[in-house]
Amino acid sequence: MEQKSKNGVSIIGGADGPTSVFIAGHSKKHPLKLRIKNSIYRYKRKKVEKTIVANPHSLSETVRYAKEKYGLTETASVDREYIEQIKCLKESLILQHEPELLGEMKDIPLPDYFNEASVKEYLSKIKTRSEMIAEMPDSVIPMDFHLYKIEINDNFLTMEIDYTWNIFGMSYSGNKAVMKKFKKIARDLYGYYGVTEEDIVNKTERYSSLVTSLSS
Repeated sequence: MEQKSKNGVSIIGGADGPTSVFIAGHSKKHPLKLRIKNSIYRYKRKKVEKTIVANPHSLSETVRYAKEKYGLTETASVDREYIEQIKCLKESLILQHEPELLGEMKDIPLPDYFNEASVKEYLSKIKTRSEMIAEMPDSVIPMDFHLYKIEINDNFLTMEIDYTWNIFGMSYSGNKAVMKKFKKIARDLYGYYGVTEEDIVNKTERYSSLVTSLSS
């Protein structure tokens, strides 16, 4: 998650995991090239939204489809990447659904971005809260988390799924050629997972994720 101040200073992190970096800038206006790019993206989203129809599949059906079509494999629960991902998800879910468990740490005020001591104090509190959540028993926020991968030339597309919370997400990186392939795969899988009529009417996160994938 990214939050911005009036002066364009951004601090990245929050509900999706520990905050780790901040970026400073001073321009009050986006460059023309960026504004044009954003306008094109908004146009694409509106165009994509008109094509969305209800055709949902379950998470288990989507995993099976990805295994058959793309050779999806599951990451072991002892792997470092799995441990880091489930740790971040646990933190996000507690912040969203059980914030009272955190007491006064549930709301950490944003720092004065131009004050180094204030930023350091903020990051320290975020780290403390993350450690506090990590020590909580898994029973406080039951999960059924699975991490899957699709490999192309030693590069990976990662699919994160939690069957308890109906969470479905993907991330990937690599060179330009691989990124193009992964983007195509991600669009296909988001499209296969699909949306319900209720998702379309309520503009749910599932709906937004599909539109974003098809618009990128």
